[in-house]
Amino acid sequence: MSWSEDDENTLPDGEEAPDAASLPSNALFIGDGGELAYETRRALVQLLAGPSLDARRHAKLWPILMRDEDLIRRRLAELFLELIIDHDVQVAFTRQADTGDLEAPTLLRRAQLTFVDSVLLLYLRQRLAQADSQGDRAVVSTEEATEFLTLYERASNTDRAGFAKRVHASIEKIKKHNILQKIRSSENRFEISPTLKLLFSAEEILALTHLYQRMAAGEAPAREIPPDADEEAEE
Repeated sequence: MSWSEDDENTLPDGEEAPDAASLPSNALFIGDGGELAYETRRALVQLLAGPSLDARRHAKLWPILMRDEDLIRRRLAELFLELIIDHDVQVAFTRQADTGDLEAPTLLRRAQLTFVDSVLLLYLRQRLAQADSQGDRAVVSTEEATEFLTLYERASNTDRAGFAKRVHASIEKIKKHNILQKIRSSENRFEISPTLKLLFSAEEILALTHLYQRMAAGEAPAREIPPDADEEAEE
């Protein structure tokens, strides 16, 4: 079959060949069948990449999230994910939706939290609450965190080097997940991410604080929270 110049934009079956004007308005690359605008996709990707999206670190994406919140919620729901937003502290993150008896695949990776990790997170959450009450930035040094964690070392423990290693690994893990964000002018001082406000309720903070205080004093039974027990937390 031969085509004439007049038939240049006509397919053999009579349909016109697509041109740039007929492509989806939000197409960003060849083969793009997406419907979301570029900046909306960026906000969605940041939420999926985690651990959070906040107005301070993502100044350009936060207004987009606020504008397209309902649309982004629908996209996340299709992945069995829930969008959590604290408008007061301007922080958002995703977590697995509560699907009840429905068997749903898990998209979010899960990180193992040791007892030391849990105590460190609680300590940082308390420091964050204290800073908020005073109108200050929540800043902590590695030395302060290490000193606090040593309060929970078993009195019978003789492997001090091993415990120090676990403390260091816990601090590095928390840093990796951006809960501790490095302050540019300092090598060992970090700002605590406001995301922690969404991870611990006031009731949980109070209950854990009392339990850990009893454990530090050697009063809490080991079966309540074994020191070496692992807990799972979503990244």
